[in-house]
Amino acid sequence: MTQKFGLSVALATPFDENGGIAIDAMIAQARRCLAAGCSSATLFGTTGEGSSIGSLERERVLSAFLDAGIAAKNIVVGVLVDAAEDAAIQAAHALSKGARNILLAPPCYFKNVSDDGVFQWFSAVFAILGEKARDIIVYNLPSVTMVPLSVSLIGRLRTAFPHIVTGVKDSSGDWPYTEALLKAHSDLIILIGDERHLARGVRLGGQGAISGMANFLPHEVKLMAEEGKDDPRVEDFVPELLKHSVIAAVKAMVARVTSEEIWLAVRPPLVSISGEGQAQLALAFDTFFRSKAA
Repeated sequence: MTQKFGLSVALATPFDENGGIAIDAMIAQARRCLAAGCSSATLFGTTGEGSSIGSLERERVLSAFLDAGIAAKNIVVGVLVDAAEDAAIQAAHALSKGARNILLAPPCYFKNVSDDGVFQWFSAVFAILGEKARDIIVYNLPSVTMVPLSVSLIGRLRTAFPHIVTGVKDSSGDWPYTEALLKAHSDLIILIGDERHLARGVRLGGQGAISGMANFLPHEVKLMAEEGKDDPRVEDFVPELLKHSVIAAVKAMVARVTSEEIWLAVRPPLVSISGEGQAQLALAFDTFFRSKAA
């Protein structure tokens, strides 16, 4: 039996005082999460501010990870760009280095596009990739992209590209959609992005998660992602994160658990979470995780 995907940490990206990527801190965070049971680290996803990280930076970071001894089989690379050529170039580089998967979001500058148009965009990316194309996890994040990947579109993509499109990350937060996706495409790698639905989705056949919360709760999220074990503490903490800019909030939690303030920085146009916001999150975290049983 093929091994399930498991839990991949949607790795946050630390920035130094000059706005550059603090690669050593990023590698250290990946090591912590892998040691805590994550099966892989996803670089440059949504939580990793991937749309703000250029191609040359990506190449430097990936090379540094590999040079540091983090195996390519433990690395997933997010690609979040609009031009099919750019998407293919970024994906090709990561795949040539042996990355486990590519997490590929649809283009999002143009709104109200049709399934036909999105299908053609993915087709163009795969055509440019040619023989390099493999292990693509398509990314459904309509709250950000405004481009939902319908269950029928997933069916078209997997039929047209059966050895290329191997999974879906569903971060829709829409349980009826997630349920329909699992029912229609249970033999694909279905990953649940919303931790509130994670354990339930895994019990219905989901293969795990790419999770931002795994940056600071790897043990807890691992049980949800791999065993389908409910954890009301994790589920109840999600709305606390959503009261803030989620990326900045996740990084504030990483700063708290590591005692490293470098994690508070985000790249424009995002702004860091306020001191008041940090205090609110800390109080909620202590309430859920210090005083509630699992």
